[in-house]
Amino acid sequence: MRNIVVQKFGGTSVADTDKIKNVAKAVIREKSLGNNVVVVVSAMGHTTDVLVKLANEITSNPSGREMDMLLSTGEGVTIALLAMALQAQGCNAVSMNAMQVGIITENVHSKARILDIKTDKIYQHLDNGEVVVIAGFQGVTNDFEITTLGRGGSDTSAVALAGALNAKRCDIYTDVNGVYTTDPRIVPHATRLKEISYEEMMELANGGANVLHPRAVETATIHKTPVRVRSTFKLEDAGTLILGVDEMELHRPVTGVALDMSQLRIVVCDVPDNPGVAAALFDSLANENISIDMIIQSYARKDLNTNDIAFTIDKADLNSALKVLDKLKSTINYSNVFVDDKIAKLSAVGAGMVGRPGIAAKMFRTLANLGINIKMISTSEIKISCLVDKDNADEAVSALHSVFGLDSSEIAEVKGDLPNI
Repeated sequence: MRNIVVQKFGGTSVADTDKIKNVAKAVIREKSLGNNVVVVVSAMGHTTDVLVKLANEITSNPSGREMDMLLSTGEGVTIALLAMALQAQGCNAVSMNAMQVGIITENVHSKARILDIKTDKIYQHLDNGEVVVIAGFQGVTNDFEITTLGRGGSDTSAVALAGALNAKRCDIYTDVNGVYTTDPRIVPHATRLKEISYEEMMELANGGANVLHPRAVETATIHKTPVRVRSTFKLEDAGTLILGVDEMELHRPVTGVALDMSQLRIVVCDVPDNPGVAAALFDSLANENISIDMIIQSYARKDLNTNDIAFTIDKADLNSALKVLDKLKSTINYSNVFVDDKIAKLSAVGAGMVGRPGIAAKMFRTLANLGINIKMISTSEIKISCLVDKDNADEAVSALHSVFGLDSSEIAEVKGDLPNI
């Protein structure tokens, strides 16, 4: 039994050399508790943004392969500096990039998925008493092409490594001290959660909460790896534990309210009401790795034999989506495309919703009383999401947070770049 703990430190936690030295202390503290430690780090501070800017100064259309080659260098700097910091403080440590470890991904640039992780070299270093410092966000294909995992990639790297190593826990260190019932910048009385289920965290992450990327939560769920979100700057604080719903007591129907301002709505108008048309549309979008969130097909116009199909995507995928739609115009014969980028997605999430009627009605009545119009609705067993005008988003979040009894008597502490929950 190796008693492995995986620690992940984001860009703000390793933004400069003083902070890297502080992270080294947190690593040594964990190792002193008798654990073998694997550390996953992001690039320092805003390094990735700087690298993207450099690429854009060269060309407005850089290739995906070269962007992955460029962006993967950021984590390489951090792992070497952190290994040096650990060694300087008397702790044996070794840095490894994705190729050295063997973090194997699919052959997709900018948002590859991890297929396999080789653990032999990691175990060898751990058995030698070393802390292993691994570059997050990056992977390598079977033919040795460098890839990156996309937004939240270092979180995904850490949780995937924890699963592959059968770690007893994965700690995600950030500059806030846990997961909140909503964004404390919007609702100062947001409540910090002591624990939350994988399922709830997944829905909140999909709803716009940036504490963890949905793929990281999905990976934790598959491996049943406990994940703890905690502050780099308050090591004594246990933060928020993410675990299986069966291990929790559910005290209220709604656990949190998430807000996603990163999406836009596309409406494809007057689509022929024929079998296979929707499949052709969404197959083409999927072939370009464009993820779809909410979908609504309107009631067919019998006189024209057409529908309107509305769906939401990430704003970053707009240009790619429009190119796909333009290519399909002669095939599908739609009339035009409408883009609405002035929307926000609100989500009420809670495992306690199951078997409790009236949650959706309360949510919609609250918005109606505020005069806020709902543009689209989607639901799952533990989530209700709706699109509203983004100008109404903050007011809607505050109202829903209150009506579902999530307000705390304590003012939430806000430090650094706070995620959206």
